[in-house]
Amino acid sequence: MDEVLRLDAVGQAQAVRDGLVSARELAEAAIARIEALDGELNALVHRRFERALAELDAIPEDAPFRGVPTLLKDLGWRQTGEPYHAGSRVHDGLTAAPEGYGVARLREAGFVVLGRTNTPEFGSTITTEPVAFGATRNPYDPAYSAGGSSGGSAAAVAAGMVALATASDGGGSIRIPASLCGLVGLKPTRARVSLGPATGEGWSGFSCPGFVTRTVRDTAAALDAVSGTYPGDPYGAPELPGPLAGEVGRDPGRLRIRFLTTHPRGDVPEAPELTQAVTRAAALLESLGHDVAPGGPEALGDPEFSAHFGAIVANNVAAQVAALGRARGKQVGPDELEPRNAAMVAAASGHSAADHILATQWIDGFRRRMAAWWGAGHDLLLVPSLGVAPFPLGWIPPDDLSLALGRTGHAVAYTSPFNATGQPAVSLPLHRDAAGMPVGVQLVAAYGREDLLVRVAAQIEEATPFEHPAAR
Repeated sequence: MDEVLRLDAVGQAQAVRDGLVSARELAEAAIARIEALDGELNALVHRRFERALAELDAIPEDAPFRGVPTLLKDLGWRQTGEPYHAGSRVHDGLTAAPEGYGVARLREAGFVVLGRTNTPEFGSTITTEPVAFGATRNPYDPAYSAGGSSGGSAAAVAAGMVALATASDGGGSIRIPASLCGLVGLKPTRARVSLGPATGEGWSGFSCPGFVTRTVRDTAAALDAVSGTYPGDPYGAPELPGPLAGEVGRDPGRLRIRFLTTHPRGDVPEAPELTQAVTRAAALLESLGHDVAPGGPEALGDPEFSAHFGAIVANNVAAQVAALGRARGKQVGPDELEPRNAAMVAAASGHSAADHILATQWIDGFRRRMAAWWGAGHDLLLVPSLGVAPFPLGWIPPDDLSLALGRTGHAVAYTSPFNATGQPAVSLPLHRDAAGMPVGVQLVAAYGREDLLVRVAAQIEEATPFEHPAAR
């Protein structure tokens, strides 16, 4: 059974169809692995094992992922009747309603939801160490962070509890945990996956649902399962030429790829591990026949970006806290929040409605300047997935906001700009540092071009198969 658990989700689904394992046996094996490993890793905040097993018989025989176990990030991925915390003590006792379209489509595809995964409070930082549930530990070294905000999902997948888990990304929250846990993490194009029916957009369009997986084909197939626009969505993503699963193995042709090992903003310290990771990835891409050279969009170095991005995020966190207060019938006080989020709410109180609109208009201009670089004939940008080396738990201090803000700003320097532009970007596990910790590299495509990312990522995976020793 361990061999079946080591398969990716596509492989597990095939094993069930071929009769090599029953859906119940597969789910029970995943449950046993969670129970064996999660005491140390703390990836889950809620388990629904009995309910999951009871749901197996109702899954149609022809569901493509019938019986494949998965986990839902406890932020955004709402499931009817299940607890919902968003990493916060303030959510205690609340349940998720209504169920998200993405969750409904996962269940229609045959996935079995075993529980919900840990996340920092409101997903507003890059490490999963919430006061409410404690820290999630990295399977490669329990002293290290699994990243955030999808850290619980990433730790669970990296440890082999499940083949894939849901995630979301508002400033790097899919790509950063994927980098730190040695996984594939693709942030889709804005609106590729609907956030309905509970909301129209997350963080003013910055946040996108997605997955953390161990293989490119799992990422492609999972996104196919949940993608789509629903009536009432504020906007949709450009239509893809076909299913993303069909792009796996397709020749991407000779692409014009540019790479950066130093951030053009000039204030992000260069880490040797990141430089080595990008340099090696560039050499690999060149060996695969692509046109690879240094370069990148000039707009990426704009020193004003961080202030506008941060203001919009703070305003959205404040709105989330206000909505939570209304839902429970009592305003949320600053003493109920972690210091980081209390500070964001306080900062937002100093922003007028006009300030918010002006910030979004600045981002509109930034997005156009960034898009012009891809429009000039570039296909992909290669950069680090994370702006800092793998870091231990506690490195983002909860009680030193100035230090935490500075370190977080460096960490998201290569990810948050593409939340602002809405472009798809994928982190791939192509490097390890001297201590054996994973270091991801990131490829960014033009708006709407997940198909190109999947083709290239699969080409890379075929040339250099990804290894997942923590899942053994």
